[in-house]
Amino acid sequence: MTLETLKIKEELRDLIDAYAYLGDEKKISEQMGLFTPDVIYKAYMGDFLAANVSGTESLEKEFNGHASLVKTYFTMNGQHTVKIDGETATGVSFSQLKMVREVEGKDVLTDYSVKYDDKYVRQNGKWFIKERTGYFLIIEARPIA
Repeated sequence: MTLETLKIKEELRDLIDAYAYLGDEKKISEQMGLFTPDVIYKAYMGDFLAANVSGTESLEKEFNGHASLVKTYFTMNGQHTVKIDGETATGVSFSQLKMVREVEGKDVLTDYSVKYDDKYVRQNGKWFIKERTGYFLIIEARPIA
């Protein structure tokens, strides 16, 4: 593995970590800077396609709407495997997401186990997410004190 490949892998890992950090902090407009303007974002809850959004303008509205319902986010990124092909790359990553929402006056914690399939592109020396598909594989919700 070359130093250039290691550098690209680190840059791509930093990209998905920045996605998580900014999401957890509800910095949605900053998070949009991680995507190409024509991004395609899909989310599956089991076999159900829950989101299918194109473009950062639409995605920002979608994320802001969701974030308005969530009191707290917490994300832990796990494995991240990439295949690099010049100025493009594909990646698979796994995350554990926790979200706290208020439901009928009580805080409810939802744990999500998510697999992301990504397509990345490098433009002007910087990596961006061009496509992201999230597969929410395990979902567990419970009230918390």
